[in-house]
Amino acid sequence: MSRCIVVVPTYNEAENLGRLVPEVLAQDPSLEVLVVDDASPDGTGALADRLAEKDARVHVLHRPVKEGLGPAYRAGIARALELGAEFVVQMDADFSHPPDALPALLAGIGEYDVVSGSRYLDGITVVNWPIERILISYFGNAYVKRITGLAITDTTGGFRCMRREALERIGFDRIRANGYSFQIELNYRFARLGLRVKEIPFFFLDRTRGESKLSWRIGLEALWSAPKLRLMDALGRL
Repeated sequence: MSRCIVVVPTYNEAENLGRLVPEVLAQDPSLEVLVVDDASPDGTGALADRLAEKDARVHVLHRPVKEGLGPAYRAGIARALELGAEFVVQMDADFSHPPDALPALLAGIGEYDVVSGSRYLDGITVVNWPIERILISYFGNAYVKRITGLAITDTTGGFRCMRREALERIGFDRIRANGYSFQIELNYRFARLGLRVKEIPFFFLDRTRGESKLSWRIGLEALWSAPKLRLMDALGRL
């Protein structure tokens, strides 16, 4: 397989990163990891540097301040393309996206522009979330699909493999949304250009170490992002 870089944004993920990176690299010899650290005060950035010193397949991008998931992914994707990646994977650092699901993403990308992991393709494959959080996520996805017209089942998911050409065509660098909204707009742009998107089911595992970065503000931004996207598209400003 051509060069594939897994972009992993981090903020205070020292408890997870040292275990995650070796597991990711063990899935396929073509995989590399790019850690995008937003000046974590817990030493995550320094740990990433040590991992990179030991293995040439590990890269690190240090960002001076914490700006959120969207800006971190924009910077990480841009850096991965600069490094020559033909395929870019989005992946969380907390093991909610299991490394052993990566081969399934890679297997599908040969025939598609984007292969996305879905928590809702085969029922609800979410482990250890409280029922209220599952319901909010499930019905939030239904709302986004209704407003945007997206055909995929998991509009807010962030576990996917993307072709270089797909990222360049959609203008990912123009996305200013954050959190879930970043994922929604990414999916909307893929669909708007008619790119070939395949969903595969995976088991989403709630983190067991570290603290979640999600907030009510991020959730509310996601709800507003759906009508905002339709409006921007209608006005030709997307």
